[in-house]
Amino acid sequence: MEMTFRWFGTGFDSVSLKQIRQIPGVEGVITTLYDSVPGEAWEADKIAALKSEVEASGLKISGIESVNVCDEIKVGTPDRDRYIDNYIKTLTNLGEAGIHMVCYNFMPVFDWTRTELARKRKDGSTVMAYTQEAIDAIDPTKIFDSLNADCNGYILPGWEPERMAKVKALFEMYSDVDEKKLFDNLVYFLKAIMPVCDKYDINMAIHPDDPAWSVYGLSRIITSKEQLLKLVQAVDNPHNGITFCTGSYGTNLNNDLVETIYALKGRIHFAHVRNLKFNSPTDFEEAAHLSSDGDFDMYAIVKALYDTGFDGPMRPDHGRMIWDEVAMPGYGLYDRALGAVYLQGLWEAIDKSAKNK
Repeated sequence: MEMTFRWFGTGFDSVSLKQIRQIPGVEGVITTLYDSVPGEAWEADKIAALKSEVEASGLKISGIESVNVCDEIKVGTPDRDRYIDNYIKTLTNLGEAGIHMVCYNFMPVFDWTRTELARKRKDGSTVMAYTQEAIDAIDPTKIFDSLNADCNGYILPGWEPERMAKVKALFEMYSDVDEKKLFDNLVYFLKAIMPVCDKYDINMAIHPDDPAWSVYGLSRIITSKEQLLKLVQAVDNPHNGITFCTGSYGTNLNNDLVETIYALKGRIHFAHVRNLKFNSPTDFEEAAHLSSDGDFDMYAIVKALYDTGFDGPMRPDHGRMIWDEVAMPGYGLYDRALGAVYLQGLWEAIDKSAKNK
């Protein structure tokens, strides 16, 4: 396991590479070209510049999150092959730069959905939260407006203003895309890119839908163990794998996190490990990484990853906003740094116990 930290890049992130370098055990970042446009090919010189900046700080790029898949590919429009060619060019440039893991998602319209960005908890921290009742009461074309005041001035990934400005058109674009069509389009995309992934040893790691059920009637296809297994079997290539995000996949209490990790042995290429606290099955808030602060057994999750031979990058995922920090919601420094150290402590204890048997 390689402990990493997400970094959005200079000018987009309140957290600096210098600060990340000082988190014990963290030697790599998960980053992106945050100002890239989905569908456009990433230029080799921009990737090189990003890599040089990261390495100059004493860190390395452990993976990319995300090379976003454009809507034309998800919907399967007549010009999707042109955009897939651009994606292949991006993967080629990443592979030639020595970058071997790409996290992506295949969610229609919204990359993730929350109804609050700063719910106050009993300890005074604030967290992102979701209630189905709030979703049911909000016009989907107005949801960005309802959250914008709590963004702290940052552009949220997947919620870029230019994208939110065309939400109505996006809903129309996906109006006849049911689960079967969306899944078929995903398989078409993966089969097209697997040759370049094989050539450069690039692991594609799909992120679960968040939350793990349909929102506003939009199709969701990465929400259960059965769907994950269906995908890895449909494109049975070791480079076609999963980002195991406990806080997204675990939004659905019917999903057994530990059982799913064992079922996906060898196909989990990236791990987002975080905790959730449920007030009801459709009302949850993000918690500290510590098991007792939420409803997930973090020891059992980490042990399952260890037992199945997981050796890819792991990162602490969304954190609380604590100690008066002002940052992108979910992506402050302090609570995620605590999470990174806590997860490494679990891993060390599990590793030493296994070796001392």
